[in-house]
Amino acid sequence: MKNITLLTSATALLLLLYGCGEEKKETAPEPAPVTETFELQKEKLSSEVRLPAELQGFKQTDLYAKVSSFVKELKVDIGSQVKQGQLLIVLEAPEISSQLAAAESRLHSAEAVYMATNSTYNRILETSKVEGTISKNDLDVALSRKSSDYAQLQAAKAAYKEIQVIQSYLQIRAPFDGVISARNINAGAYVGPAGKGSELPLLTIQDQQKLRLAVSVPEMYTGYLNMGDEISFKVAPLPNKTFTAKIARRSGALDQKLRSERIEMDVINKDGKLLPGTVAEVILPLNAKDSTFVVPKTAVVNSSEAIYVVTVQDNKLHRTNVVKGREYGDKVEIYSDSLQVNQKLIKEASEEMRNGDPINKE
Repeated sequence: MKNITLLTSATALLLLLYGCGEEKKETAPEPAPVTETFELQKEKLSSEVRLPAELQGFKQTDLYAKVSSFVKELKVDIGSQVKQGQLLIVLEAPEISSQLAAAESRLHSAEAVYMATNSTYNRILETSKVEGTISKNDLDVALSRKSSDYAQLQAAKAAYKEIQVIQSYLQIRAPFDGVISARNINAGAYVGPAGKGSELPLLTIQDQQKLRLAVSVPEMYTGYLNMGDEISFKVAPLPNKTFTAKIARRSGALDQKLRSERIEMDVINKDGKLLPGTVAEVILPLNAKDSTFVVPKTAVVNSSEAIYVVTVQDNKLHRTNVVKGREYGDKVEIYSDSLQVNQKLIKEASEEMRNGDPINKE
């Protein structure tokens, strides 16, 4: 019995020592990971940004009635292809016809009066050539009456022409070649420059053979664009096709609310596949003009204090403040006067890395 007790105690002691050895082995500290570095280089970062845009008719006009009238005849409808000067709507306003007739009558009356006074003046003028037959005062009175009647004639002509112009407003013609994209009237409808008849345009005409692609480019990207740059874009109705256009116009100023510049491109649309009003996705290429420092995103630390990278100087770490530029994929542009080409930077920097900490090379 005594021998059995001694054997059991020895076994328990061995198990305890083995367990302590295992526990000590598990808690042994692991070696610190090797800090990976890279050499800083300059390169031209080419990236792109996708922005929403809108296709618009190159020319688009809403047509309204100039005078109060009724629609007598409507010669076009939605989708009608029209040519410049083509008659679209005939309006009717009987009072204008009456005014034109009255103006014409006054014009004829003024013409008759002027012809009579002009003849009288000419006869008195011929008679006055014989000395002592006509007084100078009578000649002046005849000339004055002739001049007055001539002025009345010119006024009558102007009034008649004015009514003619107003009457011409009863015929609405196409201002340019295009397509009727909206119609808000029917025959017999009352229209006019004011009141219920002027709430909506009579017709809307668009030039759809050539479209205007407008996009608002944020301020930070405007420096990468130039007149004539080719831009690609896509539209939802044709997801498998990419269209191209060149920058034709720039506003040259920033919108105060959006802090962006309006860029316009001309899109030829002779096949009619693109529709005005379609929302497009524009792909703007952002090609750097000069080489800049480009580093992995992991090398840049965004802390509450500053944005910085960690450089290696004399085998010690040193924080260097930078300004971030564009990002593309896993790379980012950085700007700093303190950085130099071939300078060593930490590839995966963190806020735990302090100035003066030694770099772990093993």
